[in-house]
Amino acid sequence: MNKSITSKEKSKIAFDKQADHYDSTYYGQHARKLYESVIETMNKYDFKSVLDVGCGTGNVLLEVIKRKSVDIAGIDLSEKMLDIARRRIGNSADLRSGDSEHLPWDSAAFDMIICTDSFHHYPHPLAVLEEMKRVLTPNGKIVIADAWMPPPLRQLLNIFMPFSNDGDVKMYSQGEMKKLMYKCGLKFENWQRIGNRAFITVAKKG
Repeated sequence: MNKSITSKEKSKIAFDKQADHYDSTYYGQHARKLYESVIETMNKYDFKSVLDVGCGTGNVLLEVIKRKSVDIAGIDLSEKMLDIARRRIGNSADLRSGDSEHLPWDSAAFDMIICTDSFHHYPHPLAVLEEMKRVLTPNGKIVIADAWMPPPLRQLLNIFMPFSNDGDVKMYSQGEMKKLMYKCGLKFENWQRIGNRAFITVAKKG
């Protein structure tokens, strides 16, 4: 693939291609292993509205409304992934195509934001967190579950990730996630590993 194509464009192309098979093949295998941990973490908190940033085919949102009566919304770069999410969830969700750096919702619109296996695709992670913070209500929670590797493997993979055809950018350590959250004024609350290849972290808007 042409190196001049941005990581966002790579992500859109890759996930448009994967959409029809994402939920049943190795393409979405890593994400599927994170869903239950995300749901379990969300269930620790009270919330009436949730935004899924990088919602894909809508799996997590579907599980949320099966278990709780809340308002749900999602955003994704891939229209084909969103088409599947819309067919799956119907009119129960406000699903929009767009960029996580420019969330098309009013400020303080949600009291929970989730992001599953998507954060490592973001070329400007601080901008994404700033937008999440903007649309979050005071004391609202951000739950991020993403890929992780121990050092030095993580540092080695991060050298090559920008050359991926899937729009990968970077995997983050616990310390790096903390620093990003503090930089945009979020309160870091928790970080834990999920197996050997993922983590889940929680931040709060103070």
